[in-house]
Amino acid sequence: MRTIHNIHNKIGALNLFRVISVNVNGIRAAARKGFFEWLSTMEPDVVCIQETRAQHHQLTDPCFAPDGYHCYYEDAVRKGYSGVAIYSRHRPDAVVRGFGVAEFDDEGRYLELRLGKLRIVSLYLPSGSSGEARQESKFRFLDAFVPHLDSLKQSGAEYILCGDWNIAHKEIDLRNWRANRTNSGFLPEERQWLDELFGTHDFVDAFRTVNSEPDQYTWWSNRGRAWEKNVGWRIDYHIITSALADRVRCADIYKARRFSDHAPLTIDYDLELGGKQAGSSHAPRATDAA
Repeated sequence: MRTIHNIHNKIGALNLFRVISVNVNGIRAAARKGFFEWLSTMEPDVVCIQETRAQHHQLTDPCFAPDGYHCYYEDAVRKGYSGVAIYSRHRPDAVVRGFGVAEFDDEGRYLELRLGKLRIVSLYLPSGSSGEARQESKFRFLDAFVPHLDSLKQSGAEYILCGDWNIAHKEIDLRNWRANRTNSGFLPEERQWLDELFGTHDFVDAFRTVNSEPDQYTWWSNRGRAWEKNVGWRIDYHIITSALADRVRCADIYKARRFSDHAPLTIDYDLELGGKQAGSSHAPRATDAA
């Protein structure tokens, strides 16, 4: 197993490009728990955040625009709900907000930065755990997202789609898999959708290219001492185009401190990305080139 230690991004001859993804379950709450102090020690190139649960205008503290990054937020129309963000050391060529389906774009679930031939997405799939209506919404998202994934493949660019996908793929990806076979997040239809994503559509689960071990989870219920007992689910992913599979160098799920009910997932890629880096924490919040 190859994991990440707290080291500088550039090691030897490698050009390590560090990408962190985390569902913060409220970015202001995560800030109070020390998330941004930890983030500053990691020196990521890109940070993908899900479930910000805030409107951008409410985030007035400088911590929400870390120094040295271009920072973008995509909020839900509904206040205190959903929302995604991306911080990038590299100035993007363009910023894409939403994937063209109003039901989900209004919920702030998709944000894409275009960095030359590399594209990075912060993605937050719906959860169906609160009831049948939300599960139906989740299934609509899965159906609507397939044509978009096909268009990404056809673009010729390489993609890293980071986020909370709210699906555990295989039995190895959650502790109590037998008891959850009829629960949202491990339904046969959801797992089959991921089978097709990694099969027919030729995307790759980046974490599993370097770590095939059990008990690797990114989310834990707040009930029954699940965190303490490591009774979790692996539902947060970097899902990448297949050409990037041999570029994954190491991966780590950070558990030393708890900022959310999810843990940050950090993956280092052997990539060299040209272009201008950020010199200010106050990059514009734009829909095109920033």
